[in-house]
Amino acid sequence: MTAPADRSAPRSIAEDAPVFVISVAAELAGMHAQTLRQYDRLGLVSPGRTAGGGRRYSPRDVALLREVQRLSQEDGVNLAGIKRIIELESQVEALQSRVHELLDQLERSEHLRFAAEAAVRSGYHGDLVPRVASSSALVVWRPRADR
Repeated sequence: MTAPADRSAPRSIAEDAPVFVISVAAELAGMHAQTLRQYDRLGLVSPGRTAGGGRRYSPRDVALLREVQRLSQEDGVNLAGIKRIIELESQVEALQSRVHELLDQLERSEHLRFAAEAAVRSGYHGDLVPRVASSSALVVWRPRADR
Protein backbone atom coordinates (compact mmCIF):
# COMPACT_ATOMS: atom_id res chain seq x y z
CA MET A 1 0.00 0.00 0.00
CA THR A 2 1.35 3.43 -0.91
CA ALA A 3 1.57 6.27 1.56
CA PRO A 4 -0.88 9.15 1.12
CA ALA A 5 0.48 12.25 -0.54
CA ASP A 6 1.81 14.89 1.81
CA ARG A 7 -0.65 17.72 1.30
CA SER A 8 1.41 20.19 3.36
CA ALA A 9 4.41 20.04 1.02
CA PRO A 10 4.22 22.65 -1.74
CA ARG A 11 3.97 21.23 -5.23
CA SER A 12 5.95 22.78 -7.99
CA ILE A 13 4.03 23.79 -11.08
CA ALA A 14 5.66 23.48 -14.46
CA GLU A 15 6.33 26.91 -15.95
CA ASP A 16 4.19 26.10 -19.02
CA ALA A 17 1.42 24.16 -17.28
CA PRO A 18 -1.97 25.75 -18.12
CA VAL A 19 -3.48 25.78 -14.63
CA PHE A 20 -5.09 29.16 -13.92
CA VAL A 21 -8.58 30.15 -15.03
CA ILE A 22 -8.87 33.67 -16.40
CA SER A 23 -10.14 35.22 -13.14
CA VAL A 24 -7.20 33.83 -11.15
CA ALA A 25 -4.68 34.82 -13.82
CA ALA A 26 -6.15 38.33 -13.94
CA GLU A 27 -5.86 38.64 -10.17
CA LEU A 28 -2.29 37.32 -10.15
CA ALA A 29 -1.33 39.79 -12.90
CA GLY A 30 -3.18 42.69 -11.31
CA MET A 31 -5.47 43.19 -14.30
CA HIS A 32 -9.10 42.89 -15.26
CA ALA A 33 -10.19 39.65 -16.96
CA GLN A 34 -11.42 41.68 -19.94
CA THR A 35 -7.86 42.97 -20.45
CA LEU A 36 -6.61 39.38 -20.64
CA ARG A 37 -9.25 38.57 -23.24
CA GLN A 38 -8.17 41.62 -25.27
CA TYR A 39 -4.51 40.61 -25.07
CA ASP A 40 -5.47 37.12 -26.25
CA ARG A 41 -7.39 38.56 -29.22
CA LEU A 42 -4.38 40.72 -30.12
CA GLY A 43 -2.01 37.77 -29.83
CA LEU A 44 0.04 39.29 -27.01
CA VAL A 45 -0.56 36.49 -24.50
CA SER A 46 -2.20 33.36 -25.84
CA PRO A 47 -3.15 30.94 -23.06
CA GLY A 48 -3.84 27.25 -23.42
CA ARG A 49 -7.42 26.13 -23.98
CA THR A 50 -9.58 23.45 -22.44
CA ALA A 51 -11.59 21.04 -24.58
CA GLY A 52 -14.56 23.38 -24.09
CA GLY A 53 -12.54 26.44 -25.20
CA GLY A 54 -11.92 27.99 -21.78
CA ARG A 55 -8.66 29.83 -21.29
CA ARG A 56 -6.05 28.34 -18.96
CA TYR A 57 -3.04 30.47 -18.07
CA SER A 58 0.36 29.11 -17.06
CA PRO A 59 2.76 30.74 -14.59
CA ARG A 60 4.79 31.84 -17.65
CA ASP A 61 1.66 33.49 -19.13
CA VAL A 62 1.07 35.37 -15.86
CA ALA A 63 4.68 36.59 -15.86
CA LEU A 64 4.24 37.71 -19.47
CA LEU A 65 1.05 39.56 -18.55
CA ARG A 66 2.96 41.42 -15.84
CA GLU A 67 5.69 42.29 -18.34
CA VAL A 68 3.11 43.58 -20.84
CA GLN A 69 1.63 45.74 -18.12
CA ARG A 70 5.05 47.07 -17.09
CA LEU A 71 6.04 47.89 -20.67
CA SER A 72 2.74 49.64 -21.25
CA GLN A 73 2.45 51.61 -18.03
CA GLU A 74 6.05 52.31 -17.03
CA ASP A 75 7.79 52.48 -20.39
CA GLY A 76 4.91 53.85 -22.47
CA VAL A 77 5.20 51.19 -25.19
CA ASN A 78 2.06 50.72 -27.27
CA LEU A 79 0.52 47.27 -27.75
CA ALA A 80 1.93 46.85 -31.27
CA GLY A 81 5.40 47.59 -29.91
CA ILE A 82 4.89 45.17 -27.04
CA LYS A 83 3.82 42.45 -29.47
CA ARG A 84 6.99 43.01 -31.51
CA ILE A 85 9.15 42.93 -28.37
CA ILE A 86 7.57 39.61 -27.34
CA GLU A 87 8.14 38.15 -30.82
CA LEU A 88 11.78 39.24 -30.83
CA GLU A 89 12.39 37.88 -27.34
CA SER A 90 10.90 34.54 -28.43
CA GLN A 91 13.22 34.48 -31.44
CA VAL A 92 16.22 35.23 -29.25
CA GLU A 93 15.23 32.46 -26.85
CA ALA A 94 14.85 29.97 -29.72
CA LEU A 95 18.20 30.99 -31.20
CA GLN A 96 19.95 30.68 -27.84
CA SER A 97 18.47 27.22 -27.42
CA ARG A 98 19.72 26.24 -30.89
CA VAL A 99 23.20 27.60 -30.11
CA HIS A 100 23.32 25.43 -26.98
CA GLU A 101 22.24 22.38 -29.01
CA LEU A 102 24.94 23.06 -31.60
CA LEU A 103 27.60 23.58 -28.93
CA ASP A 104 26.65 20.26 -27.32
CA GLN A 105 26.80 18.56 -30.72
CA LEU A 106 30.20 20.13 -31.42
CA GLU A 107 31.52 18.95 -28.07
CA ARG A 108 30.35 15.38 -28.77
CA SER A 109 31.95 15.51 -32.23
CA GLU A 110 35.22 16.76 -30.75
CA HIS A 111 35.28 13.85 -28.29
CA LEU A 112 34.66 11.40 -31.14
CA ARG A 113 37.39 13.00 -33.24
CA PHE A 114 39.91 12.82 -30.39
CA ALA A 115 39.03 9.17 -29.77
CA ALA A 116 39.41 8.36 -33.49
CA GLU A 117 42.76 10.15 -33.68
CA ALA A 118 43.99 8.30 -30.60
CA ALA A 119 42.94 4.98 -32.15
CA VAL A 120 44.76 5.81 -35.39
CA ARG A 121 47.90 6.86 -33.54
CA SER A 122 47.96 3.73 -31.42
CA GLY A 123 47.45 1.47 -34.44
CA TYR A 124 49.99 3.18 -36.65
CA HIS A 125 52.57 4.32 -34.12
CA GLY A 126 51.85 7.97 -34.81
CA ASP A 127 52.31 7.74 -38.58
CA LEU A 128 49.55 8.41 -41.04
CA VAL A 129 50.31 5.19 -42.93
CA PRO A 130 51.17 1.78 -41.53
CA ARG A 131 54.85 0.93 -41.31
CA VAL A 132 55.93 -1.69 -43.81
CA ALA A 133 59.27 -3.22 -44.54
CA SER A 134 61.22 -1.00 -46.87
CA SER A 135 61.39 -2.13 -50.44
CA SER A 136 63.36 -1.03 -53.45
CA ALA A 137 60.61 -2.08 -55.85
CA LEU A 138 59.40 0.50 -58.31
CA VAL A 139 55.77 0.53 -59.38
CA VAL A 140 54.96 2.20 -62.66
CA TRP A 141 51.46 3.20 -63.49
CA ARG A 142 50.38 3.49 -67.08
CA PRO A 143 46.91 4.45 -68.23
CA ARG A 144 45.21 1.91 -70.44
CA ALA A 145 45.23 2.80 -74.11
CA ASP A 146 41.65 1.63 -74.76
CA ARG A 147 40.07 4.58 -72.95
